Amino acid sequence: MSDANPLWGAPRIHGELLKIGIDVSQATVAKYMSRRRRPLSPTWRTFLTNHTSQIAAADFFVVPTVRYRLLFVLVILSLDRRRLVHMAVTAHPTAAWTAQQLREAFPNNEAPRFLLHDRDSAFAAVDATIGGMGIRQLRTAPATVADGYAERVIGSIRRECLDHVLVLNEAGLQRILAQYATYYNTPAPISDWQRTPRSPARLRLDRLSPCRKSAGCITATTAASHKQRDARHHRRHARRVAPWRAGSP
Repeated sequence: MSDANPLWGAPRIHGELLKIGIDVSQATVAKYMSRRRRPLSPTWRTFLTNHTSQIAAADFFVVPTVRYRLLFVLVILSLDRRRLVHMAVTAHPTAAWTAQQLREAFPNNEAPRFLLHDRDSAFAAVDATIGGMGIRQLRTAPATVADGYAERVIGSIRRECLDHVLVLNEAGLQRILAQYATYYNTPAPISDWQRTPRSPARLRLDRLSPCRKSAGCITATTAASHKQRDARHHRRHARRVAPWRAGSP
């Protein structure tokens, strides 16, 4: 009965046996049920973890201009270090244009082993190009978040860049995205002021600072203001703890 009905559990089989006059306990039924082996294929998360260095994700998103035109942006992301490999803008995302962008994104035998993308029609006719580059396509299921890597970087582009600018035309959007890609792929420098211990108030200000990744954002004037603020903080703390030991404000 367990082999013929693999979805039945011990309570269901125990009830069916009682109906035909076989009086056994549910524990006995669970003990002698056939054990089904788990599938040997890895899960989606395991696959991505094992092959992140060989996977690139691609996706489209739409940007409206001030003249109510819709521009389509193709984003190609390398999953190993979350690096923006290529971004291109067009008003008409055809299959031929998409194939050309893939060739420009991976020149000189630098193509990944897998390309993760959704079932957009722009990817429908690029099988020959992708196959010629030695890339296997990984199409996500409809209406899922399996391509979450590309969706997250698109959200970052919108929140950090496109929500704060006005896009006039295709060339202007391409220039803005090129500057953002340089910013996104540049690692944050570790300077002397970041290595020194800081007060909790200083740490909160550093986390809220919009220019943490900029190498020249801490100037001499900013450093002096930080010292003055820390001195005021220590004086207020001294007045609260030991008023007789605090100096003049």
